[in-house]
Amino acid sequence: MAGRGGRGRGPSRDPSADDAEPRPVDPAKEQRKATDICYALLAARARTRVELKDALLRKGISEQTAELVLAKFDRAGLIDDAAFAEVWVRSRHTYQGLARRALAMELRRKGVADEVAAEAVAAVDDEAEEDRARNLVRKKLRTMAGLDDTTKIRRLVAALARKGYAEGLAYRVVREELRRAGEDTSTLDDLTQY
Repeated sequence: MAGRGGRGRGPSRDPSADDAEPRPVDPAKEQRKATDICYALLAARARTRVELKDALLRKGISEQTAELVLAKFDRAGLIDDAAFAEVWVRSRHTYQGLARRALAMELRRKGVADEVAAEAVAAVDDEAEEDRARNLVRKKLRTMAGLDDTTKIRRLVAALARKGYAEGLAYRVVREELRRAGEDTSTLDDLTQY
């Protein structure tokens, strides 16, 4: 019987094949596949061990094979959560303006151990964090001409909060930057007295 384009249907398929047991996986092939996946992911950007393992499991690699391949990558020095955390913190603080609290949460979500994350986040000191908060407020202030004081304050403090800055630091920096810009800060002073 001819199908589309006048060609035959090809070999017939056994309808009971879907009910059959899954074919055993060749361990060597699975390891090669897992290795290729890891190389491809690491070529795009550095990854934590947990990120790589999650990716392997999502791609159907068995837990045992994933651990075996990741152990080889560990021994070869291709997975380094401490180095990853250091680069991540530097980049996200500098370019995204994230505070230490937000950085620690991101690292935790990526599977970095708490002590490794704490060490990486400690590279951002109080002064660097405050400077970055000031830069964010100054940049945002330039886009707020014509807004009333309460709206400016609310938006600026909220922007810092979303970046992980503590409430006290956010209010202080916003107040000081508004004063520096010649803005009225009486509304903010009233809010922070309580």
